[in-house]
Amino acid sequence: MKTSVRVENLHKFFKIRKKTSLIRSFICPEYQQVQAVDGIGFSLNEGEKVAFVGPNGAGKSTTIKILSGILYPDTGLVEIGGFTPWIDRQKLAFQIGTVFGQRSQLWYHLPAKDTFELLSYAYEMGRNDYKTRVKSLVGEFDAGEIIEKPVRQLSLGERMKCEIIASLLHRPKILFLDEPTVGLDVVSKGVIRDLVKRASDEDGTTVLLTSHDTGDMERVCDRVIVIDHGHLVMDQPVRDLRSGYIREKIVHLAMKETEIDVRMAGVDVIEARPHVLKIKVDTSRTSVEFFLQQAMQKSALVDITVEDPPMEDIIKSIYANGAGRLASS
Repeated sequence: MKTSVRVENLHKFFKIRKKTSLIRSFICPEYQQVQAVDGIGFSLNEGEKVAFVGPNGAGKSTTIKILSGILYPDTGLVEIGGFTPWIDRQKLAFQIGTVFGQRSQLWYHLPAKDTFELLSYAYEMGRNDYKTRVKSLVGEFDAGEIIEKPVRQLSLGERMKCEIIASLLHRPKILFLDEPTVGLDVVSKGVIRDLVKRASDEDGTTVLLTSHDTGDMERVCDRVIVIDHGHLVMDQPVRDLRSGYIREKIVHLAMKETEIDVRMAGVDVIEARPHVLKIKVDTSRTSVEFFLQQAMQKSALVDITVEDPPMEDIIKSIYANGAGRLASS
């Protein structure tokens, strides 16, 4: 299988101003060097969908910005489709698509369709090809009405649909997604995840998805790369990480009853308030499905939410089992 992304011994430092007194900071500022990426190396094959995960400050976004040519590294090698991102950025732009959850590529006061039109010229698309492509993507994403509205009037979930359409417009070989579901509600997250996975499967696009949400990783990707403090901690199939480390689920219950008894093996009550329960379920002892079946026999549930444990907890579990020490040794 052909390699589309190759990263070797990547390092990136930032110079940060030290906190000192106001006068000293103005007259004689002091700086310290902080390492954001520390010797990371990995490769992605064509068509792979890979999650790039870790806690806040792990170096995920910095690495993505290097791969997309926004930043350059201090040392290391990066090849994407035969190009070096920070040298061949203009050529690389035709090969990649990017979505940054906190930043938009859409014109704020114009309908998204106007941005699509502009991008079609930037990517030198033929008119017939553009019209066919945008019609296909808008239909796939069920965004016919959305793209007619000014972007400023869109909800976050609607805007993210348009962001992804814009990134896929020119049929990129590689798609970089940096926190594409941040701030979205549960339903919108599920829609975005399914659309990304389906678009990749149909076009054979390689996907590198950075996130602190394990749901993004489980729904979209087949492989996961875990980093922490700029170090590569783990690189393995998602199914292995799920079976080895994601053994707990957080369940929120809203009930008509004031309280119910949910005592059973592997179930711990984290928070209990009138009509509300927050439960931690150890799935190695009790499945979420069995727990919910038992809960529904005791209560007329108004709402149910099932969440994954925070990525920080998963990283701690990996280190506790020695994987982190092994990867960094």
